Amino acid sequence: MINLAIFVSGSGTNCESLIRHFENSAKYRVALVVSNKEEAYALVRAKNHNVPSAVMPKKKLNDPKEFLPLMTLHGIQFIVLAGFLPLVPDYLIDAFPRRIVNLHPALLPKYGGKGMWGHHVHEAVKAAGEKETGMTVHFVSSVCDGGEIIVQHSCEISPEDSAEVIAEKEHELEMTFFAKDVEEVLEKTF
Repeated sequence: MINLAIFVSGSGTNCESLIRHFENSAKYRVALVVSNKEEAYALVRAKNHNVPSAVMPKKKLNDPKEFLPLMTLHGIQFIVLAGFLPLVPDYLIDAFPRRIVNLHPALLPKYGGKGMWGHHVHEAVKAAGEKETGMTVHFVSSVCDGGEIIVQHSCEISPEDSAEVIAEKEHELEMTFFAKDVEEVLEKTF
């Protein structure tokens, strides 16, 4: 059984989608949910599915002596970032080479990098007058949103769409594809 950790900062809709996707799998299981925020609703979602969780503020996340034992304790072999805002420290990238993936709510390389998360991304897409938006699944590297792109999914948007509507359309893509995309990466990795 391959143990996955999901890193989150917010409500955790993708986290829950991943937990549900893998809960009957004979090969993969979500063994841990990690949040940098104590108040993240994703922790409640994890508890509701009997998945262990941990709160690791930035200071603990950046300390390998504090964080790596947690990964070892839960036998983590692969990490999925699903709305996780802090930069992943280099020591963790080195410990999990090509085994950390991130979901970004835009078609990278556009609208990526520092400050480009959540509503900031969708507002930028709207302001630029884009005709499409989408999601990107990519490997995590030491460059924010700069890792190798694995897959992208897109949808059309119209000039009448507000940033909120753009966000809803992009989120539908996440709910449709993200868990399957993660499973495909796992199949190629293990």
